[in-house]
Amino acid sequence: MLNNWMVIPICLPLVRRRCHTCTSERFRASGKFRVNANQKLIDAWLLARCTACGETAKLTFLERMNVRSIQPELLDRLHDNDPGLTAELLQDPALQRRNRIALDWDNAWRLDTGGSDHLDHEVIDVSVRFVARIPVRPVRLIAEGCGLSRAEVERLIMEGNLVSAVRLSGKLSGDFTFTLKR
Repeated sequence: MLNNWMVIPICLPLVRRRCHTCTSERFRASGKFRVNANQKLIDAWLLARCTACGETAKLTFLERMNVRSIQPELLDRLHDNDPGLTAELLQDPALQRRNRIALDWDNAWRLDTGGSDHLDHEVIDVSVRFVARIPVRPVRLIAEGCGLSRAEVERLIMEGNLVSAVRLSGKLSGDFTFTLKR
């Protein structure tokens, strides 16, 4: 029987970027937007605060865009400081590249295994689904979901008792499946 696990974000990730005021490299997205219109052109930024000194950084989202080229729903979401839009923008690779930021997902997600009844079986087939693009080591997920140590999971991989179509070393942010034989 196939078990379904989900990696679910529980809060917004921290933004990794150097603060110009202090030496900190962590910002917390405030969920607020700054919108500036100059005649027919509009600029929009996502605001983030330094976790150490509180300095505000602006992450550029729109720059010198014609107001008519932007969907009215998007403008409403910007003006309403929509938290869903904040989450969407932080995960946008184009915004990350443009602002030279990375996301720190430590303590910002949880693994939902649907209970521990699967641990009693000899063979466990698991499908892991990511709700958001959260880079996590599969070894960590498997260890947490099965109640094992990471070293034990590594040993199971080496012995061939833990198999998957994807490479289990490194980090993944996409769905995958694995089979564990005890």
